[in-house]
Amino acid sequence: MIISEELLLNYGADYQEYEINSLIFSEGSQPCFYYQIVSGIVELTNYSEDGKEFTHNILTKGHSVGESLLFNDKVYPATAICKSKCTVLKLKKTDFINLLIHNPELSLSMFKWLSDRLYYKYIMLFSISSHNPSTKIKTLMDYLKDYNSNSKKFSFEVPLTRQQIANLTGLRVETVIRTIKKMEAEDVLRVKERKIYY
Repeated sequence: MIISEELLLNYGADYQEYEINSLIFSEGSQPCFYYQIVSGIVELTNYSEDGKEFTHNILTKGHSVGESLLFNDKVYPATAICKSKCTVLKLKKTDFINLLIHNPELSLSMFKWLSDRLYYKYIMLFSISSHNPSTKIKTLMDYLKDYNSNSKKFSFEVPLTRQQIANLTGLRVETVIRTIKKMEAEDVLRVKERKIYY
């Protein structure tokens, strides 16, 4: 969801700068702020007991981070980590709620944004239950392509590394590499200069 920077600043938001690998918030901490990415890449992730990373989502400019937790008293179930240098607008929870109360049209936008996130979770949860790596990767690419309103075959450049695809689908990176080669041979996608086109 994109809230105008001017409106966020009018309600008391501040710009925060983060270096690569900095944490915006940690799993288990209490949500106290609304965060909106101005520039950079943020991953929502968890680590298993054996150190394996599972990525819930990759967020970029205009996306908000962890906003759904501002409406209940639960702690963050994941960690938000900067995968590049990031600039983020940070607004106190009470000021964010006040902003929504005084701008009801933003509440509708927030509901749509949360609905889109739930939709993504549903399709990815079902996809992860599949044993077929091609199905998992294709589901992710279908969602990303649809989200970016792109329908022409091989016209969408997938903005993810093989490692990010692995983290989002629960696959090993070696399996992703092998499956992408197989999908290219089956004319499902194209690879040019290591970029995937779907």
